[in-house]
Amino acid sequence: MKNALKNRPNIIVILTDDQGYWAMGCAGNREIKTPNLDRLAASGMRFENFFCASPVCSPARASLLTGRIPSSHGVHDWIRYGNTHYEEYRGGRPIEYLKGMTGYTDILARNGYLCGLSGKWHLGDSERPQKGFNYWQVHSTGGGPYYGAPMIYDGKLVHEERYVTDAITDNALAFLKARAHEHGRPFYLSVHYTAPHSPWDADQHPAEIYNDYYANCPFDSVPRQAMHPRQINSAPCGDTEENRRAVLSGYFAAVTAFDANLGRILDKVEAMGIRERTLIFFTSDNGMNMGHHGIYGKGNGTFPMNMFDTSVKVPAIISRPGSVPEGTVRDEMLSHYDFMPTLLDYVGLENPETERLPGRSFAALLRGEAPAEPDVAGERVVVYDEYGPVRMIRDRRWKYVHRYPYGPHELYDLEADLDEASNLIDDPAHEARLVELRAGLEDWFARYVDPLKDGAREAVTGKGQSTLAGPAARGLKNYEDDWFYVKTGTKKAE
Repeated sequence: MKNALKNRPNIIVILTDDQGYWAMGCAGNREIKTPNLDRLAASGMRFENFFCASPVCSPARASLLTGRIPSSHGVHDWIRYGNTHYEEYRGGRPIEYLKGMTGYTDILARNGYLCGLSGKWHLGDSERPQKGFNYWQVHSTGGGPYYGAPMIYDGKLVHEERYVTDAITDNALAFLKARAHEHGRPFYLSVHYTAPHSPWDADQHPAEIYNDYYANCPFDSVPRQAMHPRQINSAPCGDTEENRRAVLSGYFAAVTAFDANLGRILDKVEAMGIRERTLIFFTSDNGMNMGHHGIYGKGNGTFPMNMFDTSVKVPAIISRPGSVPEGTVRDEMLSHYDFMPTLLDYVGLENPETERLPGRSFAALLRGEAPAEPDVAGERVVVYDEYGPVRMIRDRRWKYVHRYPYGPHELYDLEADLDEASNLIDDPAHEARLVELRAGLEDWFARYVDPLKDGAREAVTGKGQSTLAGPAARGLKNYEDDWFYVKTGTKKAE
């Protein structure tokens, strides 16, 4: 056991919040400043077609951690309540949303890894370490201000005075520092940032970064489009040129400030002399529209929720110099639900639940070997997404979006219409393709859905989840529906 442990790599997972796949220099964006993401990509493998499991934070994070789809783990919207006992709602009752489910960190911990988490958890009961984590310095909810952020330190609520991106990094570095003199036991570290999630106001981010973008960046890397007719009114948006410049300056500044902190982590790992023994995975929980399609937000930037590529495609980089091929770019279609089997395969650990999970390992790519499965080589690969009653099936050419029970539904030919501007759902010329995609979608979800947590039956609105899904709610309201807020952009008077 001791020798096996010594030969296993350390693992660091860097997770941002609402970072579009387009928001990196190494992905071709010449305006946004991300020298350390570019540095990470140069030392490893960048993936151009990586997808989240759901285009909103909590369901996506739960799927990344457990390998389950939302209709199997039951987290269908961002966790609004059940985070801590400090909440006034329903008497402040923390809810362990993933109770009884195996996360890959559980398996790592059982096999000798020391597991730490710094930053955003947002899967309920934030006061108590879960899923094999030994080190637990987390955000109490899932978002909020960058200065004065509510954090859980040693089980107690603290309002963090530091810029929260810096604080999350400081706590991660403290975990790494404590590992400096340990030998023979590998570690796993999750560093989960709230950046670049809103707020994007000037006073929320380092002035020198925000002001530079505001004064000097033309933001030509982000499309200028008319506002989407179903854009929710409760999100900050670029509905005027002045507002556009302000929100994009904040968003870009949040990404660049995160990138500087990524550099601190890379520098620390290199200074410790463990870079070649450490696998680093960077991704975002979901994609993001910052004017794309006229939307500001992700899947719940509109109602009904959307499945545009800008919402469901995420940045992804995996690096381990000397092991993972360096400076490579892959275009295989992969998903967050593939990460758990890949990671466990890469470190040589088994998951007894593998046969019940949808993901497949792409560890062969990381080893520089020929892919073991034809699908990973790019042949007829299909990815799926869901957000409550909204589901998507997508291959390299076609995307079909189905909204239960009544629609509207969407069909796109991505080969001819990469911007998803022309909905072909009513075009009789594509009826056979539509039938094929609908059958594939229904078959796949029937295979992996837990009927007691089936999102197609849940009243998910994009305004937050209040308690467990399905009958486990015991008659309580599961999902919030602030329709007045959505329609008017103002809070309803008490």
